[in-house]
Amino acid sequence: MSEQNKSYSVEDLTSLEKLEPVRVRPGMYIGSTGQKGVHHCVWEILDNAIDEITNGYGDTAYVILNKDKSVTVIDNGRGIPVGIHPTKKISGVEMVYTELHTGGKFNHENYKTSGGLHGVGASVVNALSKWLEVEVHKDGKLYRQRFEHAYDKKYDRKMPGTPVTKLETVGTTKKQGTKVTFMLDPEVFTNVEFRFEIIDMRMMELSFQNKGITLVLKDLRGEEPLEKTYHSERGLLDFIAYLNESKTVIHEEPIHFEGERSIGNVTLEGEVCVQFTDSSLENIASYVNNIPTNEAGTHETGFKTGMTRAFKEWAKKLNLGKDKNFEGDDLREGMTAIVKVRLTNPMFEGQTKNKLGNSEAYTLMNDLAYTKFYEWIEDHKDIASQLIMNAIDAATRREKIKKISDMERKKVGKGTSPLAGKIAVATSRDKNVLEFIVVEGDSAGGSAKQARDRRFQAIMPSKGKIMNTEKQKLENVLGSEELRLFNTAIGTGTLTSFKLDDVRYGKIIIMSDADVDGYHIRTLWLTYIYRYMRPLISNGMLYLAQPPLYKVYKQTKKGEVHKYAYSDDDLEGLKKEFGQNYNIQRFKGLGEMNPDQLWETTLNPETRTLLRVTIDDAARAERMVSLLMGDVVEPRKNYIYKHAEF
Repeated sequence: MSEQNKSYSVEDLTSLEKLEPVRVRPGMYIGSTGQKGVHHCVWEILDNAIDEITNGYGDTAYVILNKDKSVTVIDNGRGIPVGIHPTKKISGVEMVYTELHTGGKFNHENYKTSGGLHGVGASVVNALSKWLEVEVHKDGKLYRQRFEHAYDKKYDRKMPGTPVTKLETVGTTKKQGTKVTFMLDPEVFTNVEFRFEIIDMRMMELSFQNKGITLVLKDLRGEEPLEKTYHSERGLLDFIAYLNESKTVIHEEPIHFEGERSIGNVTLEGEVCVQFTDSSLENIASYVNNIPTNEAGTHETGFKTGMTRAFKEWAKKLNLGKDKNFEGDDLREGMTAIVKVRLTNPMFEGQTKNKLGNSEAYTLMNDLAYTKFYEWIEDHKDIASQLIMNAIDAATRREKIKKISDMERKKVGKGTSPLAGKIAVATSRDKNVLEFIVVEGDSAGGSAKQARDRRFQAIMPSKGKIMNTEKQKLENVLGSEELRLFNTAIGTGTLTSFKLDDVRYGKIIIMSDADVDGYHIRTLWLTYIYRYMRPLISNGMLYLAQPPLYKVYKQTKKGEVHKYAYSDDDLEGLKKEFGQNYNIQRFKGLGEMNPDQLWETTLNPETRTLLRVTIDDAARAERMVSLLMGDVVEPRKNYIYKHAEF
């Protein structure tokens, strides 16, 4: 039968039962099946524990990384309900872990506010696990139930999250709370390794956001067990001191306020901590119900609007700047802010909850920020006046920079493009396939120009090290010839004038030597793009090329056989593979490689390895950039001594 005449009847329809939809489309629920998704599963179970604590039940939670690659999360909350549901005829534990959209978070009697996927987090983790075991300590009894990706008689096939035991009473206890241990399924995830430093930062953030609670992270995987406890008595005040550790602050005492606002049945509890530094860039870390909102949202926009309104009104009252106006961007220059809200019925854009969408949150946060900043300025007129004058200075600089940018655009319009002779352009005009490759040094740049596929790869040879943009004023950065060349080629603009739609390339690739200088060059470019063109990173368009360290080769009757090693571990593996009579070539830099080798190892999409740069945690990324690239030496020295092999 031809494809055109093939019938389409009810027998062709497929129905996914119970937790199967999660297994078939995991990205819809946890974002990805890479490292981000692996850790997202921990956050889902940990968020349940934190929800218990923040709603007044319990005060401590543990995350334990076990030797067998499983992870355990423990809390001392009320414990999941163990009774039999009147209509489902199964226990509360089984409902929570096998039914999507089951939980106590759909009304506000048990949880005023909550993070997590609102009743699907626990079941999603179960669906994506090889096995999961729950222990509940409740009313003097210890209950246990185990779930596995196993054969289910009812459906006559292997089903995710299948209960392989009933909920059993296995003992007595004096404790209260829930213990969940799960092993993520390697059939779903590319790598089920948990990274200590990612969980460490998340738990630190949670302790800062929820002052007075205790969190404990244990890592049992190494030869020596590692344990870290997190507890903050000052909350956001401790958090902002941590973020600004390597910055020079303008005022020692941060601006700190909290309050509550309501519209109809939506209530917002907000807490804000702000401190200005001598940096030329702003940094805002925002959270909703403990969830990091790395792509901001309505709460963050409301905060900005309310703050700008308050300062502008006071600028008129204090007769500062007279006819000289300033915008919110000017006011926020050098600001570090933490914006934390608890919200009933939050609506997030996307399942991984990076951006808040509630329009009410904008209105409520706008009003709260305006009122509280207005009151603060009234009591701190000297500091506020200094901040307003700084904003007026920033506005003057912005106008000057705009004139320079306009002149650059006019040059391009007249055909006097700054790209001419400096960048090897590609012939294609399809930005989805185009790659812009920044190559360290003229020598490697020359090889790359010969090696590239000129149809879709553009090459920009970088003159060694660009400036450290973390330490430079805005006008110096935007006045740098090399950075202007890069900006013109990419086409998006920078900072507030950045427009992703104007980007000319689908991939931006930094290609540097695999040595100390090469890593420094890479870090300088990453710092610049993170600070001035961050959406390139958040939209997954920035990559790091991975040049090889060694070539292992030997002569055979059919000619040379060779393979490349990208690490010392790779090299040891190739030595064993080649056996005897092989040769090793150590590449000291990209400039040592001939064009054929450079194409084969680093430029050819079929054979190369690229690392995509991501920002999974904005606060962690911010602290790392300012720590490693900022002015204050002592924290950087301490970090490098602690992580000498990073």
